[in-house]
Amino acid sequence: MKPALLIVDLQNDYFPGGSMELVNIDCAGVNARLLLDKFRYQGLPTFHIQHTFLNSNAGFFLPDTKGAEIHDCVDPLPSEPVIHKHFPNSFRETDLLEQLNKKNIRDLVICGAMSQICIDATTRAASDYKFKCTVVQDACATRDIKFQGKTVTAGDVHSVAMSSLGFGYANVVDIRQLV
Repeated sequence: MKPALLIVDLQNDYFPGGSMELVNIDCAGVNARLLLDKFRYQGLPTFHIQHTFLNSNAGFFLPDTKGAEIHDCVDPLPSEPVIHKHFPNSFRETDLLEQLNKKNIRDLVICGAMSQICIDATTRAASDYKFKCTVVQDACATRDIKFQGKTVTAGDVHSVAMSSLGFGYANVVDIRQLV
């Protein structure tokens, strides 16, 4: 079966100068581009996921802003679907599942941001829909978070997210294993 690539939320607000800059996002963007180039070269399907918040209190990914646009490192071709979402799970209230089923896709390669939120939610949902999932961990990024008054580093957040996904939802790999 042919795999499809899901590039989740690699949007301008996550990159330097954006409203919600992530740690190591430039590296994740370069690696996502390597995946995108490989999928394009092999003629395999790619889906770009674009998050916008309907609530302006979010402060980023606001509709009709430069920050909400897909970053040019993974700019979609006109033939590549862009799935618009408003929730962390890329399947929730979108037609992603329908589009994947139409193309008889059962294997997904997933990358993007943020590791512990949208990558996690999308991968878990895909697994629940019985897709075989591969997450390319070094084509994903996150940021430091605060929890109960403590700062948890982006590296630790990312490691926990990838470890959890690898335990029961996905094969978690490095870019060098696929490209």
